Amino acid sequence: MNTYSKAALKPVAATPLVVAAALLVLVVATAALLQSLLGLGIELVYRAAMLFAVLGAGVAWLAARHLGRQDFGAANRMTFLRAALVVVLAACIGEAVGPGLAWCIIAMAILVLVLDGVDGRLARRDGTVSAFGARFDMEVDALLILVLAILAWQFDKAGAWVLAAGLMRYAFVLASRPLAWLKHPLPYSRRRQGVCVLQIVSLLVCLAPFIPTPLSALAALCGVVGLAGSFAVDIAWLARHAR
Repeated sequence: MNTYSKAALKPVAATPLVVAAALLVLVVATAALLQSLLGLGIELVYRAAMLFAVLGAGVAWLAARHLGRQDFGAANRMTFLRAALVVVLAACIGEAVGPGLAWCIIAMAILVLVLDGVDGRLARRDGTVSAFGARFDMEVDALLILVLAILAWQFDKAGAWVLAAGLMRYAFVLASRPLAWLKHPLPYSRRRQGVCVLQIVSLLVCLAPFIPTPLSALAALCGVVGLAGSFAVDIAWLARHAR
């Protein structure tokens, strides 16, 4: 085999940009499948593509900035996949409400939740645990909660107050700008992980078509209260240690 053939068979490095390009194809294909199965407008596909183009470019830029020449890693690729699925869910915002769409949203959100346990294991297995990866994973979880909260409101399964579930994380980040003590690192806590899962599950129950509105609102409220309590505990800890 000549040198040219060997070079041609050399696999393409899985850089953030290459991963983003591959996932863009996946996003478009998934959105097109949803659009075809449920008889939705072609705008769903356009929205998904545009949203992921913006998010993918942002993630690739941040990865280059924080990881440099360091390998992007299987764990970050898995988190990127989760982000791509969340983008498809976000593209469903504004579509006609129906049980078929609700079940598809629930199925994709469950897949995102299941994969959440995979990326951490991959990072530990490969020795690629990083601050970027941990933050990336956390922001995907926060985005998933925000999208599910908006969909729960759109489906009229809970009042506008359910949006608090998705906005708490971003309100905390904004508050940390003038209040520098909120930026201090928090100790590892399984409680935080558990509350995040509880919040997502409560929103999935809320979206289930067979759950009547009073009960769906109650399920969403349990998640919002649990999340607010978790934030309160962390803020109290940061305030104590700031002194």
